[in-house]
This record gives sequence, C-alpha cells and structure tokens, in this order.
Amino acid sequence: MSLKGSAKGGRSGGLGRAATVERKTKETRIRLEVNLDGAGRFKGSSGLPFFDHMLELFAKHGRLDIALTMTGDLPVDSHHSVEDVGIALGQALEKAAGDKAGIRRFGQAAVPMEEALVSVTLDFCGRAYLFWGVPELQRQMIGDYATELTEDFFRAMCNKAGLTVHFECSRGRNSHHIIEAAFKAFARALRDALAPDTRAQGEIPSTKGLL
Repeated sequence: MSLKGSAKGGRSGGLGRAATVERKTKETRIRLEVNLDGAGRFKGSSGLPFFDHMLELFAKHGRLDIALTMTGDLPVDSHHSVEDVGIALGQALEKAAGDKAGIRRFGQAAVPMEEALVSVTLDFCGRAYLFWGVPELQRQMIGDYATELTEDFFRAMCNKAGLTVHFECSRGRNSHHIIEAAFKAFARALRDALAPDTRAQGEIPSTKGLL
C-alpha cells in the first residue's frame, strides 16, 4: 500500500491530508505513511506482532491508513522500536493535519473491552500533554511486547503531534483488554477531532487564529 501525499501535509477538512515521515537513527530505521482520510488500513510490521495488532486497530477505528516499513534493534529491547514509531506517527499526524482549518479539534470516546473500560479526551491544539490515567498492568509482557511501552508510545506521539490527551481507565483486569481499549478509544477520539466541522466553514478552531 502506498499512500499519496507529501511530508508537507494538506489542509484540514479537504483532500490530500497525507504525509510521509522517514526517521533514521542508530537504533531504528522507519518510513511511515499516513492518510487521515483513508479506509482504516494498516500495512507493514514493527517486528512486534502484538504492537502491529494495536496499530491495525488504531488504523481501523481511526479510519486512517498507515503504511510502516522499519527495522529496529529488537534483540536489544523493544523500547526503541515502539517509541520511535510513536515519534514518527506523531510527526506524520502533525504534518498531514496541515493548518487544522475546519476540523472539530476536540474528540472524546469511551471504549469497553469486556471487563475493561477506557476513555480518552483529546484536543488537537498544538500543545503536547499526556495524562496517563491507566493503572500499572498485571502483565509485564504480552508476547514480545512490554506493556509499559504503551504509555511511552502515546507520550511520544502526543509530543510530536502536539496533542493534549487524557486517558482514564475506570475498570479492567486483563492487560490485553485494557491496552486494546486504550488504542481503540484514542483512535476514535482522534477520528472525531479530525472530522470536518461543517459549521466552521474552513476556519481555524481557535480564537488565536492558529493551532
């Protein structure tokens, strides 16, 4: 899957809201493409099957397309790979959103996953802040994925995209369920924030005149 668009991104609420980011360090090499007006498709692999599953859920529920090509130092640790994908995805979201004219800006979603319930409140405002109201999970590992990296992934993405996000986990026992609910809730809140505001008529959703 190849996503059309440039690293400059497009104007919010219109066509061409896509971006490509390349990140190369001594630890990872990443090429990530995102299309905010996609069909909910994820293609590629981080080398971590559980994390890939979460990225697939993110794309599906956010109704955006993500194409990921990467290599990482997984024999050392999975931290670099997960965090760097978060960095690249945050950069791509910020570029693809353009000037954010005509978007709703705010989004909110609560998602249950059996016994787990996670809610996300989001502001695509250019100010990076993450409140991680998810308690320490019972399982440290799911396959090759360290569950503590979930917070690191979202923090990296919020920092680079300029997102203010509040996570709240009101209940939950199963670590898989909690993480999956968090990814789905974030995706749906982001989808809502990026949706066109039909009454805004292309205006920047801020009294400052920019975001």
